[in-house]
Amino acid sequence: MRDISYRVALGGIVSALCLVVMFLAGVMPALYLLLPMIAGVLLMIIAVEVNKGWAFLTYVSVSLLSLFITFDKEAALIFIMFFGHYPILRMFIQKIKPTFIRRIVKFLIFNACVLAYFYTTVFLFGMDEILDEFQEFGKYGGYIMLGLANIVFLLYDINLDFTYKLYKDRIMPKFRKKR
Repeated sequence: MRDISYRVALGGIVSALCLVVMFLAGVMPALYLLLPMIAGVLLMIIAVEVNKGWAFLTYVSVSLLSLFITFDKEAALIFIMFFGHYPILRMFIQKIKPTFIRRIVKFLIFNACVLAYFYTTVFLFGMDEILDEFQEFGKYGGYIMLGLANIVFLLYDINLDFTYKLYKDRIMPKFRKKR
């Protein structure tokens, strides 16, 4: 009984923290990319402490609630399309043994999510001004932006690895001490 109550309580606390972080994206619009990243890192705590299935349920609940609560719908969509599920999915990807294949899988997932996000915002939500912005960069503007996004993703993935190790080695043992 304590186990299920612990999972529900931890899921509720992490969900609330994620929603506060997502809400801040509307308050501080300059951080519309950084704040969904932070919310995704918080979901990694659920995956480590409870399990990946529970973390995915927390991701679904935060995704649905962030659509209603956040003012910045673009940040909510970025969280839903990539930053929310990637830290959880990454734990499965890390089990792939050849490092080269693992990196290819990560970049394939990232690029698929970026393209899905792009086509969702342009064609589903009718934000055609994004296409006009790419035309200012010339014929290869979209490819240049995708290349820069891949560099940012590589840095994010390295940061996730560092954050995971920091949590496992330094933070989690302090909470598990017997008093």
